[in-house]
Amino acid sequence: MSQREAKSHDAKLPAGLDAPVFAEPWQAEAFAMTVALHDKGLFSWSEWADALSAEVKKPGAASDGHDYYEHWLAALENLLSAKGVAGKGDVDALAAAWERAAHATPHGKPILLENDPSPTEGRGRPTEGLGSPPFCSLYVPPSA
Repeated sequence: MSQREAKSHDAKLPAGLDAPVFAEPWQAEAFAMTVALHDKGLFSWSEWADALSAEVKKPGAASDGHDYYEHWLAALENLLSAKGVAGKGDVDALAAAWERAAHATPHGKPILLENDPSPTEGRGRPTEGLGSPPFCSLYVPPSA
């Protein structure tokens, strides 16, 4: 394709294609984590589609879809639990650890799980048993 044809082709793209795909960084991380876990063979795409569809169809879903990635994350958590990778309690403990680490991290510094001032007592770090990144790198801020 010539440069001229490329410019002509670009001009025909629908409006809004240059807009961000994800509203928040955690949404991109959840998306990437899902792809990575599928690539590792944890679940098939049909299993993923069934899990996500079940979440999106639950009562209370926003008609404008603004909560789509919250459903995405819930579907991923449910699959992790169903596959025996991490139960809801494990995911909740990890999210709480990230939140504590975020509050304990000075402004402008990277948030690291090691900054968690009070790791789960008696159970070791909340990431134990949850595998390696990207799972351990997901932090979802609490809803406002």
